[in-house]
Order: sequence, then structure tokens, then C-alpha cells
Amino acid sequence: MSQQTHVSQGDDTSVAASGPQRDPRLLATVASPGGWLRALRRNLRGGELGAAPVIVGLLLIAVVFQSMNDRFLSPQNLSNLTVQIAAIGLMTTGVIMVLLLGEIDLSIGSVAGLSAGVLAVLAVRHGWSEWAAIGAAVGVGLLVGLLHGFVFAKMGVPAFVVTLAGLLGWQGVHLYLMGGDGSINTSSSGPIAMLTQTYFVPVVGWFLVLVALALYLVSVLVVEGRRRSVGLPYKPVTEVLFRTLLLALPLAGGVWVLNQYKGVPLAFLIFVGFVVVLDLVLRKTRYGRMVYAVGGSSEAARRAGINVDLIRISVFGIASTLAALGGVMLVSRNFAASVSTGGGAELMMAIAAAVIGGTSLFGGRGNAYSALLGGLVLGAITSGLLLLQMDTSVRFMITAAVLLIAVVLDALSRRGRKTHARGGA
Repeated sequence: MSQQTHVSQGDDTSVAASGPQRDPRLLATVASPGGWLRALRRNLRGGELGAAPVIVGLLLIAVVFQSMNDRFLSPQNLSNLTVQIAAIGLMTTGVIMVLLLGEIDLSIGSVAGLSAGVLAVLAVRHGWSEWAAIGAAVGVGLLVGLLHGFVFAKMGVPAFVVTLAGLLGWQGVHLYLMGGDGSINTSSSGPIAMLTQTYFVPVVGWFLVLVALALYLVSVLVVEGRRRSVGLPYKPVTEVLFRTLLLALPLAGGVWVLNQYKGVPLAFLIFVGFVVVLDLVLRKTRYGRMVYAVGGSSEAARRAGINVDLIRISVFGIASTLAALGGVMLVSRNFAASVSTGGGAELMMAIAAAVIGGTSLFGGRGNAYSALLGGLVLGAITSGLLLLQMDTSVRFMITAAVLLIAVVLDALSRRGRKTHARGGA
């Protein structure tokens, strides 16, 4: 087969003449601005907005707040922002898994608070090593999630009811653990504090950028090589290199900015690491495909031989585990666990970040990077309003407006895909 296996979108008639019409989503675009614009128009007609609205929103937020306070884009503020979003970001990553099933988990905040309480009680009152206490706190989150998933999947209780009971029940357990103490202070120099107080020297940040770009480039080239070898449309090397360059710009720019202050924070790396791993699991593994299948249609997935109950139980387990990690991060950042940890706006912010980032509330559509994008949007709004010394009420109202816009875009996107499918039929 010749090297011209990839298909240009510039001439649809040539595609039709060459053989049976292919699904447009399987066609690779020619590596040119015109080809990318045609692909963009095709995606918009099909309701596939992708991350474009979120990225545009981030740019607008940056422009508005920078014009109102020139410290918004300062290295110190951006560094603080990346640390601030780590806890909610981890919780959001778990929420995304549940939303992909078309379900909801209202217990995320309470599980984070419970895990924070377990961590503080074991490390401070009972003298456990901090690493052991962290492990126990995360383990509690996993057990809670598996319990929620079991009751939902095996007993048929709606996830909304199960996790609503969890919201109240685990918050009660959290208060019981804390006893009469309003808060328990943790060490400011141990492993717990290290999670949000560690920053890497500049050379580490640049090394991580190079490793990330190299892994991305190699993985894409391998995938496109396999597609080419079996006669499927593939992206040419020039397009792969161009995409790698586009990825390098925000990575290098972000590391450069963070290095102007203290360096890349460990907390943000942990958050991004979980996002990348979860994205690979969802896109590249059989388990990830089954999660999307169950979210798209649980009955169809069951008839296809998928163990729907096992998928549901495992997803709720993952979600609560990530919520527990978020609780650990909250303790690390505040040097304390209190009766209010996880009991404030954390739940609503985690759900809002997932939806704002592009995960559908209707199931079967979204990706792990929604946590990163949505977290950055909410973090930027919070940071900007704090710099402007605006009240929390204003932040809630703006967050509500952004969330509503995201849901409306999701609904319009679903309608566009349905219309496009009917038109294609």
C-alpha cells in the first residue's frame, strides 16, 4: 500500500468514488490549516465541541481578571492556584468516573471529610506514622465506595439515594471521630505537609516536560504506524509533529511560569498524574471501554456480555478513593482536619468542575481531562475574585452561571449529535 493512505477532507467526492463511504470520525484530516478547519466544521455540525468552549472560557477569564488586577497572571498567584485546585481536582476526577455511568455521587465531600478525620486521628491521637495514616485514610475511602457500589448495583437502590445517605451518614461518622475537638492540627513538616508544600527545582520541571512530550510523540507514532500497516486512515508524521508542538507550548509555558516562583508543585503533579493515568485507562483499556459502554446503555452492555454490576461497583470504589485522596490533600494544605473539612462547597465544586470541563451529565461521554480543565476554570474564578476582594456569594453566583452555561452547551451538543445522526441516516 502506498504512503498516501491518509484521506484528505478537501474532496468528499473522491472518497465516495474510491469505495464505500466511511464514518467521518474515522477519516484523518490532511495536515494543513484547511484540513483542520474542515474537520472543525464537521465536528461542530455533529455536536462534537470538545474542549474548545472550556479553553476559550479560560482565556476570557484570564483576560478579564488580568485587566482588573495585574497580579492575576503573576507566577506566585498561578503557582498558588495549581496547589489550590489539587484537592478538588482529585475529587472531580472521581466524580467524572461516576458521571460516565450516567449516575451521581453525592457523598464525595463527606468521604473526603471522613478520610481527613481518619488521617488526623490516626496520625496525631494514636501516633501512627503519617504514611500509614495516609494509607488507612485512602483505604477507608475505597471501602466506602465499594459499599456504595454494592448497594447500588446488587440491591437496586438508586445511586442518588445511596450516596445521599452516604453524605449524611459519613458526615456523622466524621463528627464522631473528631469528638469534642473542632479540629486536629497535623505536623507542618512531615509527609502529610510535604504533599502540598513540596516544590521541584527548575531542572526537574523541564525534565518532566521533555519526558511527557517524548512519551506522547512515541505513543502517537506507534498508533498511527499500526493504523497505516492495516490499511486504516492515519495521520502523517508532519501532523503528529505539529500536534506535539502544540502540546509543548502550554507545557513549557506553564513550567516556565511556575519556575519563576518556587517551581512545579508536587500537589499539582499528583493531580495531573492521576488525570493522565485515568485518561489512559479510559481510552486504551478494555475496562475503560466497558465503562463508556455501561454509561451509554447498561442494558446493551449487559447483552454484550459486560458484567455491569462489577463495573458499577468498581467505579464507585475508584470515585471514593479519589475523594479520600482529596481529603488528604485538604489536610496537607491546611495543616489540620476539622469538622468542616469536606462539608462545605467541595461536593458542589467537584461536580461543577466535571461538568464545566466537558463531562456529560447524561452518561457515556467525557474524559479525565475534564477534571483538569474544569478545575482550572473554577480555580481561576476563585483566585480572581479573591484578588478583587469580592464576597463568597459573588463567587457562588458566577460559578452557578458558568455551570448552567456548561450544561446548556452539553444539551445543545447532544441535540446536534442526534440531528447529525438522523441527517446521516
